[in-house]
Amino acid sequence: MIREIYILLVEFVRTFGGLTLFLIELLQQAPRTLVLRFRLVVAQVYNAGALSLVIIMICGGFVGGVLALQGYANLTRFGAEDAVGVFAGFALIKELGPVITALLFAGRAGTALTSEIGLMKATDQLSAMEMMAVDPIRRVVVPRFLGGVIAMPFLVAIFSCVGLLGAHLVGVNMLGIDVGAFWQQMQNSLDLRDVTEGILKSIVFGFIASLMAVWEGFNSIPTAEGVSRATTRTVVITAIAVLITDFMITAAFLRN
Repeated sequence: MIREIYILLVEFVRTFGGLTLFLIELLQQAPRTLVLRFRLVVAQVYNAGALSLVIIMICGGFVGGVLALQGYANLTRFGAEDAVGVFAGFALIKELGPVITALLFAGRAGTALTSEIGLMKATDQLSAMEMMAVDPIRRVVVPRFLGGVIAMPFLVAIFSCVGLLGAHLVGVNMLGIDVGAFWQQMQNSLDLRDVTEGILKSIVFGFIASLMAVWEGFNSIPTAEGVSRATTRTVVITAIAVLITDFMITAAFLRN
């Protein structure tokens, strides 16, 4: 029992140390990559962001619609059905927008990044780059990491906007809420601090999701089974890290 706990602790410390060194190397090479390989970074932004738009917009619209339905069903008990816009605005901008987008990003773009890098390792493409004096981290990993980090805030913004549109369509067109009250109360209640919280979460979650995707892919076992396990770990670890970080950021904003 004690031996197993010790082995797990040592493995955790080793993994955390390796992840820290990996992150430091990514951050050191990121500025140079942005300048010298800008087109490659833009291509990765397209792969991580533009190719995720369909699932982001569909989920955002239906999440907004569900928020309008739930808000109307509960707020009518207190005669405050006009506050559905406030309810949907706070939920989407501060919480559901960043969190759900990060989970969708991990399931779509994160798994794609992990499997792509893992497959390159399994087929010895990364080893071939090293033999040709090409740094695989600089050429392969860093552009994909930057692409995910840059794409995430835009995806969160699109998710929140489409979600608000979905809440408007359901609340105003289906439930008969006054359109002026819907938007006016939302504008009066939301302030810059709430938007800042959502932006901060989108940046942090994009950083976490992209880091875990490239880390698992680069350190996957070079077999089909190893790549599949790395892909699964990407989704699981990203989801846990995002939810824990979301709690910490929310608590920090509530205390200030």
